[in-house]
Amino acid sequence: MDLLNTLVDKGLRRELPTREEALAVLATSDDELLDVVAAAGKVRRRWFGRRVKLNYLVNLKSGLCPEDCSYCSQRLGSKADILKYTWLKPDEASQAAAAGVAGGAKRVCLVASGRGPTDRDVERVGKTIEAIKEQNEGIEVCACLGLLSDGQAERLKAAGADAYNHNLNTSESTYGQITKTHTYADRVDTVQKAHAAGLSACSGLIAGMGETDEDLVDVVYSLRELDTDSVPVNFLIPFEGTPLAKEWNLTPQRCLRILAMVRFVCPDVEVRIAGGREVHLRSMQPLALHLANSIFLGDYLTSEGQAGQADLDMIADAGFEVEGAGTQTLPAHRADAAAAAAAAHGPCGSAAADAGCGSACGGCSGHAHEPAAEAGAAVEAGGAVEAGGSVESGAEPAVGAEAEPVLAQAPAGELRSDLVTVRRRGAGTDLAPNA
Repeated sequence: MDLLNTLVDKGLRRELPTREEALAVLATSDDELLDVVAAAGKVRRRWFGRRVKLNYLVNLKSGLCPEDCSYCSQRLGSKADILKYTWLKPDEASQAAAAGVAGGAKRVCLVASGRGPTDRDVERVGKTIEAIKEQNEGIEVCACLGLLSDGQAERLKAAGADAYNHNLNTSESTYGQITKTHTYADRVDTVQKAHAAGLSACSGLIAGMGETDEDLVDVVYSLRELDTDSVPVNFLIPFEGTPLAKEWNLTPQRCLRILAMVRFVCPDVEVRIAGGREVHLRSMQPLALHLANSIFLGDYLTSEGQAGQADLDMIADAGFEVEGAGTQTLPAHRADAAAAAAAAHGPCGSAAADAGCGSACGGCSGHAHEPAAEAGAAVEAGGAVEAGGSVESGAEPAVGAEAEPVLAQAPAGELRSDLVTVRRRGAGTDLAPNA
């Protein structure tokens, strides 16, 4: 197929595809799907080999967000039966992070619900970063705390943060249909603040919210223009109790085409499969590893992912390898540029600036885990969510390994609460995480 040959050539040269070419990838048929995956896989292997970076989410503060993001289970007015708790203490967060590091994660993503941090919150997160790095040598830390005010990115950098996640989520033209309590421009501003402070910028999207192909291409082109180091791709989990609870618009094939399009547009960037991979890709998750070079390990912010060991087995069975702590994630040209930017901001913080949180960090490609306040504890006033999912965060939630198997795509307009397992373990509970 001439289109795919052209896209591979451009990807190997880091050349931007045309919008028409990106849209054509999304329009390919299921009969052409394996050809699309194989083509994008060549680009992925050129810049990242067969390595898979593991990231681990720690939800520092969960629930009762004052923002109205339609996709989020922690949003203002959400009736989703999720865990609600106030800030984890630094030692609690460090203990949570250690579980992910033990499972092979080289990056810990710290997410806190809320419109954005106060200066006191930034100080609190700084102490948490310090505790995590003291107990986990060489670990990278990405913060995902919402909209940043002037000077806060610099303070996080000085505290040792390596990256900051804040997802764009969808196109500028449709953003107002998803969220009304802040703007698309607010999100862009926060990504730029992180970049300017010498933090590795992480920003991604959420697919499956009813957007058009044009919306998906628009947001990915915007992410390339922002020059983010990592792009978490979240697949919406329609959480019962949220406005998008009936938006079941994705198939495994559609998800793979979206990931391929992102890889072609952002060939040398860390592309992370974030929230929703278990429920939407299902048995086709291994194919997605040929497109993305990064995933979240275990659970997410407010929902459960598949078992951590299942993730590791999947990576090995598909012929990939977990990226080691001493391995540089980004290609040399991007890593060198990041190091130069970090040097320009002084010796504060860690030298490893190569990828972002994502998931589902809605903010963080949104999602997470581990011990602390009792489940259901009172949430601080003003607490909120930022995560797309994670997968960026930010990131929407993922489905548990024990969820009922899906043999056919759920009809649009139906609630499928049986596919969404609310997180009841890990952060904010007395139960061990799923790492």
